[in-house]
Amino acid sequence: MRFLHHHPLYGASRTARLMLAERNLVFFPKMELPWERHEEFLGMNPSGDVPVLVTEDGVVLAGTMVIAEFLEETEDKSTSLIWGTPAERAEIRRLTNWFEDKFVREVGAPLLKERYIKRVSIRGNPSSEVMRAAMANLHNHLDYIDWLAEQGNWLAGKAMSLADLSAAAHLSVTDYFGDIDWDRHPEARQWYAKIKSRPSFRDLLADVVAGLTPAAHYANLDF
Repeated sequence: MRFLHHHPLYGASRTARLMLAERNLVFFPKMELPWERHEEFLGMNPSGDVPVLVTEDGVVLAGTMVIAEFLEETEDKSTSLIWGTPAERAEIRRLTNWFEDKFVREVGAPLLKERYIKRVSIRGNPSSEVMRAAMANLHNHLDYIDWLAEQGNWLAGKAMSLADLSAAAHLSVTDYFGDIDWDRHPEARQWYAKIKSRPSFRDLLADVVAGLTPAAHYANLDF
């Protein structure tokens, strides 16, 4: 059995869950609290970050791209999420890195810390200044998604890719908080609706974190 160490409000964890679900790979989820830095978890991944996938053979894979590349090399090529020519694969990796790194730094991590981690770890009051900056960055990222979605059906080109899953995973956390004004971003909304309606997304839409109710429209496919 595969084990996925994750947290439901960490976008990277959601990317990993979507990757596994799209490939119909069964796994056992194990929730981690990364900010608590448990010794056993640090033994698997010294950085303390989620996700971490432990394969059926006991191989420990830490990080979204490490997991993604491993699955590309070891699983059925018909379910590839990094497809195409070398240039197309490079673009998928570039966009995936955009959301797994840039979006997290500018939007995901600040909002998660202020809206959730500070509350559950009792580490001070939320900073309205930090949240305002993150929200401004969020709209810049959504503008970019609007533009990408206008170029075709999917963010990286002719078919769904890892880039789409990564972007949707990270946006879904922000949407859980109710921070996205979808009316301002119609192209992004239409693209997200397609991803949101996929069977692989159902598990994410069922997430409810104790003490933090999702936005009313969060699980609604017609939002």
